[in-house]
Amino acid sequence: MSAEDREAERVRRVGLNEALFREVNERVEELAANFGLADEPLDLVCECGSADCADGIRLARPEYERLRSDSRLFAIVPGHDEADVEDVVEEGRGYAVVKKHEGLSTKIAEATDSRNA
Repeated sequence: MSAEDREAERVRRVGLNEALFREVNERVEELAANFGLADEPLDLVCECGSADCADGIRLARPEYERLRSDSRLFAIVPGHDEADVEDVVEEGRGYAVVKKHEGLSTKIAEATDSRNA
């Protein structure tokens, strides 16, 4: 496997890990709404690309909805960004927002976004 193939595979794995965590957070938001907690902050999982990450973040629902309006945005614990596939575009209280670089990272983020279905 060439270095280019290995890098593409790593980017793919990072993207799929982030997509999985984003989907978990979608279910958290759905459950909060079902239990009448729509006005409460959401306790979410970090949407970073590390499969081993179990850190949490807290966002108000409007903040979460704003970032979910763009498939390329993910909420992470500050410092959990992968500089070669994303840029930190915002920092909040206890969380950061990253935006995927154009190319494979963006394609994976858009293809795995359940809100695009």
